[in-house]
Amino acid sequence: MSASRKWLEPFSWEFVTAQNEALCQAKSAHHGPTSDGHEAARALWEAERSRLLELFEAVELCRKCHRLGPFTNFNGNTFSAVARILVKRLELPPEEEHLIRSLAGHIVAGVAGEEEVRAFREFCASLS
Repeated sequence: MSASRKWLEPFSWEFVTAQNEALCQAKSAHHGPTSDGHEAARALWEAERSRLLELFEAVELCRKCHRLGPFTNFNGNTFSAVARILVKRLELPPEEEHLIRSLAGHIVAGVAGEEEVRAFREFCASLS
């Protein structure tokens, strides 16, 4: 499997928005765009999602968009869900998938320590 690919191309901004709406609806939370982060995140996502990216770069883009806070609720969950789909598509053994999914989610949430980031980078490098 090539490490560089169009990992995020299938995920339009409309998909991301629908993902956020579903998460909000499930928790009876308000869904909507924010005035300060929505347009910046949308523009970044749409500019980058069709590019060839390393898996680490795709997960980093999810983290950056989460940090921009495009939605009123569940930004981290929304972009972590995209990262989880990317990991799922790798068709890893269940134990490894769980670990890699956890690392990716921590990176998107911005809570990964140096050791977790290093482990995820090493995993991504092994894909080439």
